[in-house]
Amino acid sequence: MENPADPRLFIDHFSEITDPRIHRRRKHDLIDILFSAICAVLCGAEDCVAMADFARGRLAWLRQFVPMRGGAPSHDTFSRVFALLNPGPLHECFIKWTQTIQSITHGEVIALDGKTVRHSFDTATNKSAIHMVSAWGALNGLVLGQVKVDSKSNEITAIPQLIKMLDITGCTVTIDAMGTQKQIAGQIREQQADYVLAVKDNQPTLFADVTAFFERLHKDRFLDGEAEPIFHTRHTTRDAEHGRIETRMAIASDVLDQIPSASQWSGLQSVVQLTSERTVSGKTSLETRYYITSLPADAKSILSAVRSHWRVENSLHWVLDVTFDEDQSRNRLGHGPENLSTLRHIALNLCKTNTTRKASVNRKRNMAAWEPDFLTELLTNQKV
Repeated sequence: MENPADPRLFIDHFSEITDPRIHRRRKHDLIDILFSAICAVLCGAEDCVAMADFARGRLAWLRQFVPMRGGAPSHDTFSRVFALLNPGPLHECFIKWTQTIQSITHGEVIALDGKTVRHSFDTATNKSAIHMVSAWGALNGLVLGQVKVDSKSNEITAIPQLIKMLDITGCTVTIDAMGTQKQIAGQIREQQADYVLAVKDNQPTLFADVTAFFERLHKDRFLDGEAEPIFHTRHTTRDAEHGRIETRMAIASDVLDQIPSASQWSGLQSVVQLTSERTVSGKTSLETRYYITSLPADAKSILSAVRSHWRVENSLHWVLDVTFDEDQSRNRLGHGPENLSTLRHIALNLCKTNTTRKASVNRKRNMAAWEPDFLTELLTNQKV
């Protein structure tokens, strides 16, 4: 595999993007702007003004990698370019680059989940905040791709677009209830992957069938009408930390002849009931969730996949909000919000793939801002 963060790979991949500006008005090459912006975000920049400040302060350093013949771009240049730049090719280059620096492991859990960039709305133009659906690789914590949800649509239409962009062969795709759709399940199977889909009342027939099935199982003590055991597996985990005790029990069964709607879901092999009991400060709460999956009825592996999906909230969304301050981003011009979201994902992946120093993403960004040599390490994944 190529050097995971070699800047030449970045430059080669992203040089393919067409510059949206009129040729005679270009003072700065597009790759100079993109590369400067990525490095600025790695060093803590959160808007185009900070990107321009970074480019001026690190101009000599940047010229180690890109020509920067036009000098440091102004904040207006950064803002104008990202507003005009078509997000589609940028997303495609991001996905290809990510696939180059990190191979997806057979059996890896890929969590698909949506997030709203809350301050990207613009009341003056009646523009709502953008909502992005990301694919997150649980094994290495990398963002594998993302698409923007159309303002007149929802995640149901965005998820198939994202899945189509990715090579998910041999992986397990997990999606919340919004993405539990027959066509999405079918597409995942067509792309030779498995799925674990949450079941709620947005699929009323399926939800009623699955909940009724498990109610009968518990009532009949997992025996059929002839007192023969109904096949199922169980797995329980228990976590106790920070004054909280949480016990999770998964029950999986492949007895689908008792679920009338099962045949409508491509590749469906098992149904799952997951019960979580949480005790905090002496108060206990109980929550029951249901899932359908194309995996065999192995409660342990299915529970592991579900828990991997839950990690996307802390390992991706929380990091983007707290470390990259994404929710406070006020870039609202044109395609700017979507393109800057992609830049943050690229920066996050560079931090995750870096192995030269052990530190959190936040610490790595701070060190990159303070130490030019460490910024080079983030880009090359080699000790300077």
